[in-house]
Amino acid sequence: MKQSAALAVQLAEAARIVAQVAAGQSLAEAMDRTREDSRGALIDLTHGTLRRYGRVQAIVAQLSRRGRPDALVEALLWTALYALESGRYSEHTAVDEAVKACGLIEQWPAKGYVNGLLRSFLRQRGALEVQLANESEARYQHPLWWIDLLRRAYPTDWESALNAGNTHPPMALRVNRRHLDPEAYLARLAAENIAAHRRGAEGVVIEHPLPVDRLPGFAAGDVSVQDLGAQRAAHCLDLQSGQRVLDACAAPGGKTAHMLELADVAMTALDVDSARVARIGATLERLGLRAETLHGDALQPQQWWNGRPFDRILADVPCTASGIARRRPDIKWLRRANDMARFADQQRNLLTALWRQLSPGGKLLYATCSIFPEENEAVVAAFVASEKTARQLPLPDGARAQWLPDAEHDGFYYALIQKQA
Repeated sequence: MKQSAALAVQLAEAARIVAQVAAGQSLAEAMDRTREDSRGALIDLTHGTLRRYGRVQAIVAQLSRRGRPDALVEALLWTALYALESGRYSEHTAVDEAVKACGLIEQWPAKGYVNGLLRSFLRQRGALEVQLANESEARYQHPLWWIDLLRRAYPTDWESALNAGNTHPPMALRVNRRHLDPEAYLARLAAENIAAHRRGAEGVVIEHPLPVDRLPGFAAGDVSVQDLGAQRAAHCLDLQSGQRVLDACAAPGGKTAHMLELADVAMTALDVDSARVARIGATLERLGLRAETLHGDALQPQQWWNGRPFDRILADVPCTASGIARRRPDIKWLRRANDMARFADQQRNLLTALWRQLSPGGKLLYATCSIFPEENEAVVAAFVASEKTARQLPLPDGARAQWLPDAEHDGFYYALIQKQA
């Protein structure tokens, strides 16, 4: 177990971040203000706490005898409970450091309360587990509306999807076939004593995630970090050399790069966020690839499009990101059930706008990192029904359209639509 004199400082900072998320701010925005040298420990404490948010909320509510505490103290208790259950610290250390953290967040009168609640948790853990098993949000660690929606959509798989959403995400790599074969890269990893295994055409899964600067050949562009589910996109577009291709919501450029690694196409990478467009350029430069990168809104083609149609379009549209909630664990607590209707409207509008830029006979791949049918099958079915020239095709990789998150990949949805001549 890890003994850390700095744990009190880390708990205090994590509590401030988690309290901001509980108040409605995104985790990414809250983390942006942290020091680089403390980010590793803070990522563990904040992400771990938010993955268990339903559980730690319920435990504090069960054990607090004086009603709901101050928001910052409550967030400190949540992070301390995660630290206790993580197994990284001794129970004595976690409790004592949480008490010290009260002073660091200027909540000195709360020391006795924090100490008492955490020690009550340790004494009553068995009885609490019985109670929590009957509370859906505490048991599955997702909002109730999210649980109910998945139960209806996936009667046999909903529990496994929820459980996967509470785990640490896998680390998958995409080998750049312009540089080397995946089997050759596996051999390089083995030589560095990095355990990994092959998945898919270019995929490699690292069994114990590590920083990218420890990956052989990363700086040279031999490999990129990309989830196996995201790697499906390039293979589902039926790319051929010489085609004009648009990646309509391209940042940070992973799918753009994968397409260029597989085929010699004329690529246009578009994104509405100017800062994220710069990230596309950096990604392509590291990999030794070239594309036209544009800052523009796919809904406003008159601002950036030259009128020449595209043979292939990847529409990786904005969505609830429900399929990648374990990577962005604040998502499931910041989202609301009515967000899906807003996203579905935007998705339909994007499909309509991009359809005008697709050449007759061309193909558009609709993609989301969502597992909610309302953003996926429902949007595609409505579009195909309303657009006479649209025909949905089987996916070229032969796999099902919807992937739910599991131990090796996140949740993604794909639909291939052809424009009839």
